[in-house]
Amino acid sequence: MGLFKKNPFGHNLFIKKWLIRILALLTHKRYRGFNTLEIEGSDIIRNLPSENVLFVSNHQTYFADVVAMFHVFNASLSGREDSLKNLGYIWQPKLNMYYVAAAETMKKSLLTKIMAYAGSVSVERTWRAEGKEVKRQVKMSDITNIGTALNDGWVITFPQGTTTPWKPLRKGTSHIIKKYRPVVVPVVIDGFRRSFDKKGLRIKKKGILQSMVIKEPLNIDYDNESFDSILEKLEYAIEQHPSFLKVISKADLMALEEENKQRRFRA
Repeated sequence: MGLFKKNPFGHNLFIKKWLIRILALLTHKRYRGFNTLEIEGSDIIRNLPSENVLFVSNHQTYFADVVAMFHVFNASLSGREDSLKNLGYIWQPKLNMYYVAAAETMKKSLLTKIMAYAGSVSVERTWRAEGKEVKRQVKMSDITNIGTALNDGWVITFPQGTTTPWKPLRKGTSHIIKKYRPVVVPVVIDGFRRSFDKKGLRIKKKGILQSMVIKEPLNIDYDNESFDSILEKLEYAIEQHPSFLKVISKADLMALEEENKQRRFRA
């Protein structure tokens, strides 16, 4: 890779590689040290095409979620089996990996600007700005930029557009899926809200068992499936459909606690 090679957004890949390496070094213990991240689905990551893949996930913090995915995806591609052991996997990171984030958030500080350079596809939120509810049209340039990122590689998106659980998914995600026909991979995360503050920058509590489950790509009929049908399919896949809010029985709760004990033992 040449010193001056750039990605489609004009970012120097040599600089991006070193930013990812440094950020990974600074954050590794957040997922394997202070807390433990249990991973499922590394084999799925290794079997994906190198471009036009859309990861769709629930959202718990602004930054800790996506940083964990950068760790997990790179570790998986380097042959790690559901593990972040040995940080050497980040020496040759996947550089055509992006994540969708609010432009307003990514401009707030030097740190967020650095993280944006490392892989953000910044978009203008249509429903919220500067802490207030708004209504505005989707910028077609934002959709085009996401398409450009998909054409170049992998894109991570959080279709709820908020860290608040159980919120409806934004319809723009289904439009992107219909338009660009990516391989859609659901990701379900947990434990990040308990581990970090809302921004995902400060460690709030240590010793938390975090989890990331990477599921098999969804079967989507791009031509005939409706936007609403795709959204519902995504809601179930990332476990944010309203039906998941049902009351858990005592027996199910005890079974879940027993499973968590086993996971802690394995971790």
